[in-house]
Amino acid sequence: MAGTGVIEDYVTGLSRTLRGPRRPKLDMIAEARDSLLDTAEALEGEGLRREEAERAAVEEFGTIREIAPGYQEELSNSAGRRLAALLFVTVPLTTVMWSVIWKIFPAAPAYETMPDWFVPVARGVDLLQMLTGVIGGVALFALGRGLRRIRRPRLVTRALAVFVWAMLPVMLVLCGALMFGSRDSAGFGDYPPGIVASLMSYVFWLAQLYCASRCLSVTRRGPVPVTA
Repeated sequence: MAGTGVIEDYVTGLSRTLRGPRRPKLDMIAEARDSLLDTAEALEGEGLRREEAERAAVEEFGTIREIAPGYQEELSNSAGRRLAALLFVTVPLTTVMWSVIWKIFPAAPAYETMPDWFVPVARGVDLLQMLTGVIGGVALFALGRGLRRIRRPRLVTRALAVFVWAMLPVMLVLCGALMFGSRDSAGFGDYPPGIVASLMSYVFWLAQLYCASRCLSVTRRGPVPVTA
């Protein structure tokens, strides 16, 4: 049975208050609505009018200011798990993809013209990428099965997001150096696998930065702003 307005107003206010991934947030709001409706129907069966039953159900459930922090914490964890999973999958995949490209790229003579630092920097990029993937895996475990042992999981989510953004200038410098070092060598312009690998790398990179930005947004300091 649909609410007459009290419950719907409540869950609407709760939805506007919370910040986080859309699907987990919708599921959370749906669960809250179902719980409130079940309670209201039980109270209505005891003789209360529908509106009174809904008001009583809302009062029993708790005010938005009281329950929003707990809901927001769970959404922060969900956002952190999404970012961690993205890093754990896409970063090693990017490293393996480029390793294969470098090995099969048909331009062996061109490597003779590259500076001495080119290969060490390229390997450094690979190591940083693999390290990022490992950190993503650790964070994924911490925000999953390890939640019971973590007192402030919000900090894990926020630290992971800060790490992703901190790596941005480092990777820009290193990748820029690699492009500069290979400017006189055969490039990827006439090599479709190289173009595809580059596009995939950019897509992964943008997705990581987007998820990191969302994590910073949902974990920012201060009380959860309650929307009436």
